Amino acid sequence: MQKQKVKKTMSVLLALAMTASLAACGKSGAENDESIENIMTEAGERDTVIVRIGRQTSSNPKLPEGDTYEDNAYIRMVEKELNITIEDAFEANAGDDYNRQVSLALSASSLPDIMQVATKDELTELYENGLIADLTDVYERYASDYVKSVYDSFGGRALNDVAYDGKIMAIPATKPDGGPSMCWIRSDWVEELGLTVDLDGDHCLTLDEVEKLAEAFIEANPENAEKVIGMGFSSGLTDSNSDTAFSINAIAYSVGAYPRLWYKDESGTLVYGSTTEEMKETLAIVKRWYEEGLIDQQLGTRTYEDGIALLAGGQCGIVFGSWHIPDWMLNNVYALNENAVFEPYAVTDSEGKVNCTHAKATGEYIVVNAEFEHPEIAVQILNLFYDEIGNSPELLERYPEVGEYLNIGVDGTARPFNIEVKASTYMEDIYKELSAALSGSGTREGISSAEERASYDAIMAYMDGSGDITGWCKLHSRYKGGGLLYSLTENNRYHWITPVYPETTSTMNTNWANLLKLEEESFLKIVTGSADLDEGFEAFVSDWNKQGGETILKEIMEQMREE
Repeated sequence: MQKQKVKKTMSVLLALAMTASLAACGKSGAENDESIENIMTEAGERDTVIVRIGRQTSSNPKLPEGDTYEDNAYIRMVEKELNITIEDAFEANAGDDYNRQVSLALSASSLPDIMQVATKDELTELYENGLIADLTDVYERYASDYVKSVYDSFGGRALNDVAYDGKIMAIPATKPDGGPSMCWIRSDWVEELGLTVDLDGDHCLTLDEVEKLAEAFIEANPENAEKVIGMGFSSGLTDSNSDTAFSINAIAYSVGAYPRLWYKDESGTLVYGSTTEEMKETLAIVKRWYEEGLIDQQLGTRTYEDGIALLAGGQCGIVFGSWHIPDWMLNNVYALNENAVFEPYAVTDSEGKVNCTHAKATGEYIVVNAEFEHPEIAVQILNLFYDEIGNSPELLERYPEVGEYLNIGVDGTARPFNIEVKASTYMEDIYKELSAALSGSGTREGISSAEERASYDAIMAYMDGSGDITGWCKLHSRYKGGGLLYSLTENNRYHWITPVYPETTSTMNTNWANLLKLEEESFLKIVTGSADLDEGFEAFVSDWNKQGGETILKEIMEQMREE
């Protein structure tokens, strides 16, 4: 029964996919760029170089028995290909523990040859103290054509973020645009109740349509749960990431509000999105939903974990979140109910557009000690992991244990660099290749990413009944979520906003935590009725300005003038 249902769902999805172009993404220079071969030849001709790195670790790296951080498949491949020996100058779990080690290295002016730093503030400090190498020339000479194309896909936003006085001072991780906070709906409930959703098949809904569906789910209670809520939210309500799960961001964006973000309004004035009239309009909508019982009446105390439990228990059939929440959240629903099926939709504004914000193009940064004699090694490692592994089948043939690492999900901390370097349109590109392979118009080998070839395998195993929850997750995230991102792009449904991502200002250092607490508490009081909408929002904006918000705006504007 389940297998038949899955097949039916898949046939519908594939039919939809055929309406889009399934042309494969352009391949890497690993197949066509002779610079890679030349670089490897040059590395092989030099004397063995010892490279001391700052190593991020994980409490559960999933390394096979016998492998360690200093001796594993990734390290062995790098050492053989680049004629180097990697030693860990320090090891610490990713996050606060690692950041403390970086701070100690900074204070002592004793840096490893290569290390990772978490913030732009740290990068700026390293540059201003002359502690890190200028990578401009080695990037231009050694970075593969494919790697350069990945950074170029951000329209200058990625490399500009690591540029000081026109010099490239770090290798940045990239953050592809995550797209909107999608409205994930229990489509098996829709089918069971005979409801009509998305008549034109564009996978876009208005707020009114979402509201009516929530009402229908509450009235029908498809799984006879003790208490059904219409839509799942957490007490945090808003987030600076557009696609954060359990937030009201999708509602806010649909009315032109961009909470917790700095951006220029139509007049060119820098604003903080949580203090705008559009944000007040958003709170008015959510407040009405709360009053009408479409939102959990225990909203004020709900955590992420509570929201997941409501979904898994059949008490909620609508939740907002990123394209990848099936991998780590909706999977909890399937674990308890193998008949559960979700479908993602985008929420439009009054003009039929999907408002979305560009993510900060970069994340963490790889820096090289100014005294290290071989800064090119950092770029060569970059080529290996973010070009050749994904784009050169020959490399995985030479190092099958690396391929096995990808299959078993060895943590990224096992690599010398615990970062991701992906094009801004990564998911749209993967979707094209994956959908082509699934529909038969392409092949598994046409999927350029080794990671996503594993996704294809998992989906196919799930479809023929031999797979597990992984296939269900990948079908929903990579295929359905990725397909929606692709459709929005291809059909020109996006209205993009590019926020300002400032460095931490002096007032942010002292006041930001309190300002966020003020925002969260004020919004929650307004929605749950503890504060009047008009008076409560006016008081929030006034207090926000008085408690440092106005000063921070001025500090950010000063940063922008200096740039």
